[in-house]
Amino acid sequence: MEFKVNCGIWGNMFGVPDVVADNFLKLATGQQLKVLLYLLRSSGRICSDEEIAMNTGVTPQEAADAVLFWQQANVLSQQNISAPSVSSIMSPPQPVQVQPAQTVQPPAAIIQPPKTIPKYKPLSPSEIADIMKNSSDVSELFKVAESILGSLSHTYQNMLIRMYDYLGMKVEVIAILLTYCKSIDKTNPAYIEKIASDWSENDINDMNSAQNEVQRISVSHDYTGQIMRIFEMNRRPTTKQAEFIELWRTNGYDLELIHYAYEKTVEKIDKLNFDYLNKILVSWHECGYKTVRDVQDAENEYHANKKNSPKTSECSDIDKYNFVINKF
Repeated sequence: MEFKVNCGIWGNMFGVPDVVADNFLKLATGQQLKVLLYLLRSSGRICSDEEIAMNTGVTPQEAADAVLFWQQANVLSQQNISAPSVSSIMSPPQPVQVQPAQTVQPPAAIIQPPKTIPKYKPLSPSEIADIMKNSSDVSELFKVAESILGSLSHTYQNMLIRMYDYLGMKVEVIAILLTYCKSIDKTNPAYIEKIASDWSENDINDMNSAQNEVQRISVSHDYTGQIMRIFEMNRRPTTKQAEFIELWRTNGYDLELIHYAYEKTVEKIDKLNFDYLNKILVSWHECGYKTVRDVQDAENEYHANKKNSPKTSECSDIDKYNFVINKF
């Protein structure tokens, strides 16, 4: 279905950054989106938290938290702020002075050791309080985390400091990670730290790479949910099963075709078996069958040939298909 905005009816319009529609419609909360729309409409003038609250229906505190969220997402930029930590995060990169090239001897090849992450020793509440007093970055990080997760326990505070200090993650990247985990209702510190460690190992530490990774994880998560419904699974897939599902997603297998392969699997062995089912899908793929219709046409052709042809006839592609379906 196609839609067109009635510009003549509504009058003047204002723009919304593409990154909001592309990456944050699913991640941001309703309050955060309302505040952003009001600020975009009021672009060019300073808006107080109270004004934003009065015009959007959120509380002044929610308005302040939402503004902070969009600043950390680099959608909004601060002006007239003296705190060096925030301005350094939001300011565009300064031009680099290029020095004249000098002729130097190439250094001997150096083998880089594998990246290691130092072991983190949990901090006491008093130690965390001292860090907050002396680090405006950590203080800002805690504010952002509170706007996403709510009140932070001692465990969450240690988790955030580990991500920032020991994993070296940027504040805006941590904000994207926390927002994603909140959107899928998985805010357990162990789960968040596992993803953070994976991102650190794969050098995912800037806005673009973090947003791309969230998009990839979201697509994979949604695909896995569809497979679970097709297979009538009541628990999350195991690691091996998840590998099969990711393989099917990356190969672009049609979901109806996967459903059909599932039905064939249950018919033959009376249970769900990922390895067996995957062999069927791979065989169909090798035969060029991309849809359920392709498979059913091959089945019908096989039965017709079997009925009309003597048993001594040469092996055809349909015979090969029959071997794939019935001989596993």
